[in-house]
Amino acid sequence: MTVLPARSQLVHDALRAAGIPGDIVVLPDAAATAVLAAEALGVEVGAIANSLVFMCDGEPLLVMTSGAHRVDTAALAERLGRGRIQRANPEQVREATGQAIGGVAPAGHPAPLTTVVDEELARYPEIWAAGGTPHTVFPLTYDELVRLTGGTVSKVD
Repeated sequence: MTVLPARSQLVHDALRAAGIPGDIVVLPDAAATAVLAAEALGVEVGAIANSLVFMCDGEPLLVMTSGAHRVDTAALAERLGRGRIQRANPEQVREATGQAIGGVAPAGHPAPLTTVVDEELARYPEIWAAGGTPHTVFPLTYDELVRLTGGTVSKVD
């Protein structure tokens, strides 16, 4: 059995607690971007569930978006009825998630995060998300992602 990094073990434990069977895969090279992750896994970039952390109304907001999309923060704020959404800095990301940019998982955080899940991810029968470090990823379905995060499904671009 592969020994996982501590951050990835927290993600693994959160997956099992949610009844999600996907195993965390340790990649030989960092896959800190959707393009790198897609290349390493041999999947379409759109099947990568990018974890982007923003700040909105003084709180972190996790947006799980398809690797093929950019988040339109103004449109998303309007759809959500929220204030201005802006990208979190590295310190804010680590404080909110316990994880570094490039490896932020949809779970395994110190506390639950308000999460938005890109509706476009539903197009893929299997999606891949970061596993808590830039070297770890795991597979899951769209429905599992929504359930795991308790996220609000929305158009994000």
